[in-house]
Amino acid sequence: MYWQEDKDNESYHVPDNIVDVVFNIACRALPVDHAYALSRAITLVLPWFSDEEGAGLHTVHGAESGNGWMRPANPGDLVYLSRRTKLVLRLPRHRLGDAGKLTGASLDIAGNVMKIEQSTVRPLSTLTTIFSRYVESAEGMDESDFLKLAVAQLDRIDISPKKMLCGMENTIATPGRNIHTRSLMLADLSVEESVRLQQHGLGAERRLGCGLFIPHKDIKELRQALD
Repeated sequence: MYWQEDKDNESYHVPDNIVDVVFNIACRALPVDHAYALSRAITLVLPWFSDEEGAGLHTVHGAESGNGWMRPANPGDLVYLSRRTKLVLRLPRHRLGDAGKLTGASLDIAGNVMKIEQSTVRPLSTLTTIFSRYVESAEGMDESDFLKLAVAQLDRIDISPKKMLCGMENTIATPGRNIHTRSLMLADLSVEESVRLQQHGLGAERRLGCGLFIPHKDIKELRQALD
């Protein structure tokens, strides 16, 4: 854990050069580890996606638990999706028109069909507690070294973290290698820092869902749960 004192946030106008494009989808189920298959399917429709700076894929997540159902742990197991589930791409604004080519497409994701429906554009969040499910790590790297690496990477985009908490380890399988990741939450950023981190991300493999930050509940609630 990495912890410093609070600092008041200043008012900040959120730029719209990077946004989230939120697609309605019809998809019965996806494998737990679907990042590579989904990214590849998107690239078949949007060839520029794999090389576009600033582009990223939010992997699709069903509920962790509910009504007695627990999210499966085996990477090959299926997660069953509700109609409320969305596909979200983080994209530079100049690619919004091109991304519209996804609408109406049917993607084959490891044998599971995802039909892409209408989309809306969502600005980046102004919340100052943000979270990434997957930030690339090294196999066997302990929590302390992971946080030191994160601090160094954040310094490159002029972000001085005050409160960070890393969590679950995960592996994303690709044909070339297995990518080892940890979840990471940052709290008490300034609004400007929060938006900048959402724009730039952290680490590599953005097209596989790594290093993309989303709003999260307040860190005080999480600490109470951990305690």
